[in-house]
Amino acid sequence: MENGLESTGDSRLDQAVTQWLQYDKNPKTAAAVRTMVKDRAMSELQKCFGACMEFGTAGLRAAMGPGVSCMNDLTIIQTTQGFCVYLEQCFTDLKQRGVVIGFDARAHPPSGGSSKRFACLAASVLISRGVPVYLFSDITPTPYVVYWANGAQIIPPHDKGIAAAIEQNLEPWPKSWDTDGALQSSLLNDPYQDIHREYCQTIQQHCFHRELNKNTKVKVVHTSVHGVGHIFVQAAFKAFDLQPPYAVEEQKDPDPEFPTVKYPNPEEGEGVLTLSFALADKEGATVILANDPDADRLAIAEKQESGQWRVFSGNELGALLGWWIFQCWKQQKEDGKASIKDVYMLSSTVSSKILRAIAVKEGFHFEETLTGFKWMGNRAKELLDQGKTVLFAFEEAIGYMCSPAVLDKDGVSAAAIAGEFVSYLASKNRTLSHQLRSIYEEYGYHISKNSYFICHDQDTIKRLFERLRNYDGKNSYPKECGGFAITAVRDLTTGYDSNQPDNKAVLPTSKSSQMITFTFANGGVATMRTSGTEPKIKYYTELCAAPGNSDLNQLKTELDNLVDAIVEHFYQPEKNNLTPRPE
Repeated sequence: MENGLESTGDSRLDQAVTQWLQYDKNPKTAAAVRTMVKDRAMSELQKCFGACMEFGTAGLRAAMGPGVSCMNDLTIIQTTQGFCVYLEQCFTDLKQRGVVIGFDARAHPPSGGSSKRFACLAASVLISRGVPVYLFSDITPTPYVVYWANGAQIIPPHDKGIAAAIEQNLEPWPKSWDTDGALQSSLLNDPYQDIHREYCQTIQQHCFHRELNKNTKVKVVHTSVHGVGHIFVQAAFKAFDLQPPYAVEEQKDPDPEFPTVKYPNPEEGEGVLTLSFALADKEGATVILANDPDADRLAIAEKQESGQWRVFSGNELGALLGWWIFQCWKQQKEDGKASIKDVYMLSSTVSSKILRAIAVKEGFHFEETLTGFKWMGNRAKELLDQGKTVLFAFEEAIGYMCSPAVLDKDGVSAAAIAGEFVSYLASKNRTLSHQLRSIYEEYGYHISKNSYFICHDQDTIKRLFERLRNYDGKNSYPKECGGFAITAVRDLTTGYDSNQPDNKAVLPTSKSSQMITFTFANGGVATMRTSGTEPKIKYYTELCAAPGNSDLNQLKTELDNLVDAIVEHFYQPEKNNLTPRPE
């Protein structure tokens, strides 16, 4: 091998390592690769050079470290070069428009990588091509950083176009590594103060009860779970004239090691909220708001009369926030500003159908999209461009778009709006739990149960889904599951939908991921799908009852039985060697 290193014995690996060492100017990652070759650390080398990261609609996701399989200085430069070339093809006025770059607090000292370092390298690449860069000078929540030119995340075919351009621009350009030069460039701008101020002004259009907020007696605890959210949620509360929430001291400052939690994700159960519960009990607070580290998601917990804490699911919060935002719109509409015929709410296809039930009764439009805010954000933009009002969009993974000012999930504006909602309810001596029950009694109970199995074998996953497509002979889906009759099937991998006159699905299809939805005669809906980023086969189930059917225990039992049947007959965990979600 060149560079005076011995061959690894694998010619493809030798070639990848040689090219890497030619391109990589980061002494830490280059030295790490040389050491691995010298020590013949084959499994480590395979981990770092096994497969290139794939650029998808959510960009790149991988651990920090050396090699083509990891996030590091060189892969960031290569990716930005491809992205820049693609932007040059799409926008003739790119040098007038510019590109916005934000970062968080994550870091990886062994490789010298950090989110801020990566942001500076990306800025160098763009500035070297004469493109103005708006680089935030400090950490920001994801919602502060816009995405494509329309403000929403990219959708196909942009991902493929960017990926192809990256492949064609792997060799670093002469000035791509020159961060010092870029940081001195007149093309570099800092939008931090302006965007922070404009954001806090803009979300105030969703503040309807300022006097109530000023005098509310409700005490709220907020945790940013070692992420970026603390400063911004405090500012959003101030913009709504709400009392500042009590911050969980041990978690309020950004820390890439997330020292107080096993998983820094408020979705992953109560462990993340342990310190919040303790602070709330100490201060006499009854509501907890928790952001994920990016501050684009929001979890909420409320103290019950029993003294126990209730952590609401993403679907329950979708019902609560959707109902509240519609009430606020209705109150405002009495001033004669807008027609209900032009009002829309959106949710992803694996989220609760509660918004559909509210829409049917109240007279506004509800639409569902494919999973992920990239679809909801882009659909919202289309509707806004047609002069429609998009009040709210949500996904069950605690993501909420409460303001069309950000066409993505935003945990900061959602936190402030939730703060006002809680203060309004308190003025009526009500709680979120009371209100949720009222919503279900008025529009019909919607109870859901979502989980997943872990499976690292792609062939097993494929076999499992193919069996469902050829259940009673070739090209025939199941007609029942453990005694539960199936009335409709939609397969967004193949594009089949038995509910459509021509059996063709309306939503976009993707052969690269598995996703089948079953509708049951008892009002149940179940979606089975693979995850794009994790080795999981997920399921999302919901039982939608008619208004007036309020025997909650009976509904829960029926949903439990339906889920058990789906697991036993469709997943077959023992036969397929699937690992259940860890408790």
